Amino acid sequence: VDLGWDGSISKVDTDKRQVFGWCSLTEVNGEKVVDRQGDYIPLNEVEKSAYNYVIHSRKGGDMHRRDGEQPLHTSDMIESFVVTPEKLENLGLEPDALPHGWWVGFKINDDKQWEEVKKGDKVHFSIHGKGKRVEKSL
Repeated sequence: VDLGWDGSISKVDTDKRQVFGWCSLTEVNGEKVVDRQGDYIPLNEVEKSAYNYVIHSRKGGDMHRRDGEQPLHTSDMIESFVVTPEKLENLGLEPDALPHGWWVGFKINDDKQWEEVKKGDKVHFSIHGKGKRVEKSL
């Protein structure tokens, strides 16, 4: 279901060169969210991927480009929160008070990438994940 949530940058702090937004959404108002590639990623898989990223990388890149075998390192993660119904309830909120998915924040270190963000040329986050495609009905 396309609910108008598309992983766009939601907040920019120009003075600090920081950007924030949804990296991956799984559900909004009880409706499952299908990504730009036509895939639905279950929340438990998003959560595992998010924790793995925080533990092992925390480095942002640029359009999935790599420098030789290494990804380009243009930004650093400064915030990560996977919103689940259980966490919302533990915060004293309704289980669907917010979209379910992965909210992130990055500090942009690369001058070229920062200019592209400010001009509006870079407006989305991408999880750049690997997976095995399995056909299932929503």
